[in-house]
Amino acid sequence: MAYILIAYLMWGFFPAFFPLLLPAGPLEILSHRILWCAIFMVIVMSVMRNWKELRSADGREWRRIVAAGLLISGNWGTYVLAVNSGNVADAALGYYINPLLSIALAMIFLGEKLRRLQLISVAIAAVGVVWLTVLTGQPPVMALGMAFTFGFYGLVKKRVSLSAAASLTAETLVVSPIAAAYLLYLEATGASTFTTEGAGHAVLLMVAGVITAAPLFFFGAGAKRLPLSTIGMLQYSTPTMQMIWAVIVMDEHLSTNRWIGFLIIWIAVAVYLWDLIAIRRRARRRRRGEAADAG
Repeated sequence: MAYILIAYLMWGFFPAFFPLLLPAGPLEILSHRILWCAIFMVIVMSVMRNWKELRSADGREWRRIVAAGLLISGNWGTYVLAVNSGNVADAALGYYINPLLSIALAMIFLGEKLRRLQLISVAIAAVGVVWLTVLTGQPPVMALGMAFTFGFYGLVKKRVSLSAAASLTAETLVVSPIAAAYLLYLEATGASTFTTEGAGHAVLLMVAGVITAAPLFFFGAGAKRLPLSTIGMLQYSTPTMQMIWAVIVMDEHLSTNRWIGFLIIWIAVAVYLWDLIAIRRRARRRRRGEAADAG
């Protein structure tokens, strides 16, 4: 749970970073994220001397890796487009829709079952998401794109047997040739901002790779250890952080109706976490009882 929460907390700060990459366009930013993330992970893998893990992966594992790479690239691109085009509400809404999709995928494909309180929390969250969706007043195309790409990415990651570092390295390597080709095209046509906006801009584009890799590393590590349904519910921490950023730092005004939607979802998360805590407490009491009996 700590790994997943760290990943979501990192993603919660992304709206503060990506506007710094302007005037680079969404596709250029996406390509730099992929390329520099791949370079960073190659260095990490070389330091760890863990290339044997990738060499031993079979064809089925590589197909999952390719699918994961394409899905997360689509998610990154949609997110950058939403944030840098002024549609932060769509980005946040995507994070609110995704947990429900993750839970549905967990039940359909992984056979995960929810306890009564967990089902209640999901139903409450669904009411909140519908409330916020209706408030947008338009079809949330980008929000749905973000939700579906990341939801299926989480599902694929549950089936990848590689370590978090090896999996992330492979995912970025399989899509990095496309990213590199696009960046070369921008340079050839004079549309690139990498060498025209100063050294600070170039450094920020490179740093985007490291910032991209860090939360994905923690997400990959946590995804193997937690049920997908729990991963989904914990994701509500990301849009909550983005909302706090918007209100406190950006001084954005939120309507009463939007606050109501957030409150409904927070209640759902509280119910879900309460059930998880109760399960852990019972498990600890059972272990203490077994230890006492054994003694």
